Amino acid sequence: MKILYIHQYFRTPDEGGCTRSYHLAKGLVNQGHEVTMITAHNQFNGSKDVDGIKVHYFKIPYANHFGFLRRIMAYFSFVKKTLRKARKIATNFDLAYVMTTPLTTGYIALKLKSRYHLPFYFEVGDLWPDAPIKMGAIKSGLIKNWLYQFEHKCYTEAEKVIALSPAIRNYIESSDIRSKVHVITNLSDNEFFDSNIKMQSFGEHNPFKIGYFGTFGAANNLNSLVKVAQLANSQNLPLHITMMGDGAHFETIRSKTSGLKNVTVLPFGNSYKVKEELEKQDAVYISFENVEILNTGSPNKLFDGLAAGKLITLNFGGWVRNLVERNDCGFYHDPDYPEEYLMNLQVYLDDPALLRKAQNISKGLAEKYYDKNLQVNKLIKILNNEQQLSISDSEVYILTA
Repeated sequence: MKILYIHQYFRTPDEGGCTRSYHLAKGLVNQGHEVTMITAHNQFNGSKDVDGIKVHYFKIPYANHFGFLRRIMAYFSFVKKTLRKARKIATNFDLAYVMTTPLTTGYIALKLKSRYHLPFYFEVGDLWPDAPIKMGAIKSGLIKNWLYQFEHKCYTEAEKVIALSPAIRNYIESSDIRSKVHVITNLSDNEFFDSNIKMQSFGEHNPFKIGYFGTFGAANNLNSLVKVAQLANSQNLPLHITMMGDGAHFETIRSKTSGLKNVTVLPFGNSYKVKEELEKQDAVYISFENVEILNTGSPNKLFDGLAAGKLITLNFGGWVRNLVERNDCGFYHDPDYPEEYLMNLQVYLDDPALLRKAQNISKGLAEKYYDKNLQVNKLIKILNNEQQLSISDSEVYILTA
């Protein structure tokens, strides 16, 4: 097939960030499909071949620290430029694969279908417009109603909907839509990460190492991890926290932790720098505001943590908490109570064998259910309208929790 792939935030491993679209597109190319990607970039404008993927870049700056209006301008600039490009190339394709966020890419999908009769798959990574509405960014009742109607139209007009989590799938299926909803979570790149799981004891000269890798944004609630660091520091616990990424709150977090000897804050790095730091850690910390709508997501650093064989610790609920607790590969803590985090962690400090067991479970989940190649094969089967293979009861839980 000739596939037109639309993702405003397409990134390669050399660039860093979420590389899901890169791996899916490359997997499609490896299976003999022709893939053309349309995306935005902070600096580059033009076209080039990326590992067999023909990528058209538009220079449209975007950053987490942008205000609401500046973000909206970036979204609509991408829509305008993509539709202009589509006038020249859309009739050459069999299918459009359109990734949201942002929801504005849905407008591109609908126009491709109505103008060029190009069917589309709609991939949903976050529940827009629910997320910005529940976070208070959109207050007008009229705008809310229009956005919900638009969201519903994107789902109903899609040939198929690809949800990044079972919670997103459940939300979409609860509405009256005709499209079939499939789950393809984010990817664990087991070939890329080394797990380095070993028995060890922790103390002053070998502190327990916890890593956060991701966005320093309003939705990420990193103050909860800062509180853990402050409490651990006051108690002289053998614990060290590494935080790596960027975002609107980066300087605030760095300032709050500047006096803590047990915290290192690192700037954003590409996939290779993340690999270097992540593989040093004993646990990862996955952090979001504990808001129900944010609990539906599929955080890519969870799947990196699984692939690297780390203890998974988190401060929000939803299907990810169920996954971690049901499979005994980590724990949840109330973000307002850092002492709860340290109490839960102490169990693993006292019993290195239990820590190694949890880390091995993480690696096993990554290999059995979330491996990059497994997720690509799911997409291939969906494209080919093949029936999904039968799955075990444990996988049913993991997919539907």
